[in-house]
Amino acid sequence: MWRGVLPAVTTKFDREDGLDHSEMERCFGLQIDAGCDGLVVCGSLGEGPMLTLEEKLAVLATARAAAAGKPVLMTVAAASTAESAAIARAAAKAGADGLMVVPSLVYHTDPAETLATLRAVAQAGDLPVMIYSNRLAYRVDVTVGIMEELAQDERFVAVKESSDDIRRTTEIINRFGDRYAVLTGVDNLAFEALAVGAVGWVAGLVCAFPAETVAIHRLMQAGRWGEALSVYRWFRPLLDLDVSSYLVQNIKLVEALAIGSNERVRLPRLPLAGERRGTVEAIVARALETRPTLPALS
Repeated sequence: MWRGVLPAVTTKFDREDGLDHSEMERCFGLQIDAGCDGLVVCGSLGEGPMLTLEEKLAVLATARAAAAGKPVLMTVAAASTAESAAIARAAAKAGADGLMVVPSLVYHTDPAETLATLRAVAQAGDLPVMIYSNRLAYRVDVTVGIMEELAQDERFVAVKESSDDIRRTTEIINRFGDRYAVLTGVDNLAFEALAVGAVGWVAGLVCAFPAETVAIHRLMQAGRWGEALSVYRWFRPLLDLDVSSYLVQNIKLVEALAIGSNERVRLPRLPLAGERRGTVEAIVARALETRPTLPALS
């Protein structure tokens, strides 16, 4: 459950800004058919903060139906601990297999507050938890010291490592061994993280290029690093689109161009326009023109 490629899937909207469940089912199915190992719903890429709790649970239900028995994780990310705990309880009741938890969206918690919040959410949901450590996007650093405090609670089982410092992966493994499953959460550091011991990849561009993402992970696990690196180098311009304030618009446009989906986003976001849109279109066009033949995988 805590290894492999876990897409942080996008949430699809219809023309009236409602949930487009049929398109989500199609897109989620593409991930599973390509060999992804589960799904993560309602995260940053899934526009979770723009969804009501009712909508989050509806997306979860659609993901569970499409996942073919593979695990589906609910992202918990809210302004208050009370709201986060409510999401965790509701997700557990609705059948989520686990939680990916952001300590705080608005207030930048100090270490004691971070610990208290993560513990409260874990207790509320009583499900396995992947700690989402992203000090750049959320300005809260879940340090190795904080992870040591949380290690006493067996519900904390994994870390989505998104500090943007590749050294952190090694620091976690050196401190804890296999106590935590370490998954990379930065698309354009995935090869590097997998090379130093990460066992999984919570991925973004996988939404448009699932086969290539799965191939990189499986090749790395098989020790076929040269073949993985060749695919990764081709993939890098696309992967860079995940590391941006416009990651949602970027990746939804890539999905529209690569798998025929739509790029509808929820306000205040707007679809890409002008030079920014042209840049993404050019990257995708180049990638599709030079798309590699993937090595055979067992």
